[in-house]
Amino acid sequence: MQANRSRDTRPELAVRSAVFARGLRYRVAVRPVRAVRRSADLVFTRARVAVFLDGCFWHGCPEHFHLPATNTDYWGPKIAANASRDAETDRLLAAQGWLVLRFWEHTLALEAATQIEGAVRERLVALRRTEDSPLAHHADDASEQPG
Repeated sequence: MQANRSRDTRPELAVRSAVFARGLRYRVAVRPVRAVRRSADLVFTRARVAVFLDGCFWHGCPEHFHLPATNTDYWGPKIAANASRDAETDRLLAAQGWLVLRFWEHTLALEAATQIEGAVRERLVALRRTEDSPLAHHADDASEQPG
């Protein structure tokens, strides 16, 4: 299993290239939240979007996963634990205000890039609205006044 890459896989590189071509910049293979010991494949820190590109075998894709005929006592629980950890990761990141996007490795890179771009740009627009709102400035002014 040492030869199985955890980053820079062909599907990941294709998605990263398509996202980069759309003018979006991101961090690669970092923890969105330091306290959560999970690294996302692409992280848009300002927009708080974490993207995971899941391998069909390792994460139990319903379309492509087939349990190996040998050593099923190992592989069944292993894949189930991966899927459970994915769900826990989604829950933990969402609790911290992150949007989690997951794509299977067989998803077309351009389709994934379109969804990623839409989510990131939507969250950035929402962030700008909250930063520009009079209530946000009023709260900042109140906190700066001497007590």
